[in-house]
Amino acid sequence: MLLRAVSAVAMLFILPNAVAKEPKPLFADDQVIKLKISAPIDKIARKARTSTDPYDATLTLLGEDQEIREILLSARGNSRRRPEVCSFPPLRIEFKQKPEDESFFDGQKRLKLVTHCKRSPRYQQYYLREYAAYKLMNVVTPFSLNARLAEIEYVDSDRNKSVITRYGFLIEDTDDAAKRNGFVEVDIPDINPEQLSPVHAARYAMFQYMIGNLDWSMHAGPDGKDCCHNTKLVGPVDAAAGDLIPIAYDFDYSGFVDTPYAVPPDNVKVKTVRTRRYRGFCRHNEFAIAAAADFRGNQERFMSVIEAVEGLDDRSKSRTTRFLSAFFEHIATDETVDGKLLRTCRK
Repeated sequence: MLLRAVSAVAMLFILPNAVAKEPKPLFADDQVIKLKISAPIDKIARKARTSTDPYDATLTLLGEDQEIREILLSARGNSRRRPEVCSFPPLRIEFKQKPEDESFFDGQKRLKLVTHCKRSPRYQQYYLREYAAYKLMNVVTPFSLNARLAEIEYVDSDRNKSVITRYGFLIEDTDDAAKRNGFVEVDIPDINPEQLSPVHAARYAMFQYMIGNLDWSMHAGPDGKDCCHNTKLVGPVDAAAGDLIPIAYDFDYSGFVDTPYAVPPDNVKVKTVRTRRYRGFCRHNEFAIAAAADFRGNQERFMSVIEAVEGLDDRSKSRTTRFLSAFFEHIATDETVDGKLLRTCRK
């Protein structure tokens, strides 16, 4: 009876999402695009640890509908800017001029680009898996960031030389994700967990458990930084102080992606990132049970996401599907959710 009541509450909250607007053209479908970025690539990579200064660059969309855009390009991120972690940093693209309405980049101003990190082809697999994590989140909620996979040629403009061609992916801006759901992005130092939407907070925690991610917080940020760690908050336009919805990003420290540099946070006592630990709030446990049922119902869709990722090799597909299969064993019934996950919930 309790589960039925919780499911009813969840459905009442979910129904408005059905009228969410379509994403902007860049994120309207999943076909892999081809790009060329011409910039002082070597200089940006070499200075990434200490500098996020923007450099003049050119972004070209290749193909029949070719576009050439003048941009500013800069290194971004935290750990991935350290050379001992990545020799090639994540990048930020800023358009110098607003793209026209008919442009493929219509509505875009600044974009995050997740890159290949290191030259070794095997590093592509890590970030293709991270791309897949974004697509998995899209399955269970429209309150998630869209991602667009691209095959990118990097040209060093100082030497007029092609440096490397690798997969990368662009990430939707949080403000755009909020707007297409009729919400606004909320910038706030920290929040009380009571301000979170129980339905969405429980779904968020269940997703992070599914991909084995411990590197997040949906109510506070690192010392000296705004809320929240690897999470953005969105809320209703007329009540942004409550019913806040957490949107997850940055999954490279998850067991699902399993990068060589990923280690568990100091405050979580597990030996490896491939060991799952449920970190949702106990106050949301009833909604977590309902979320698990929703995830069980989407198992085939989750698995089909893995199969659809271009460039993901058979070894990666096998590794990730096994990792997801273990999750579905953990949530096989309401009883296993209660006994396996909720015992480690956070007060």
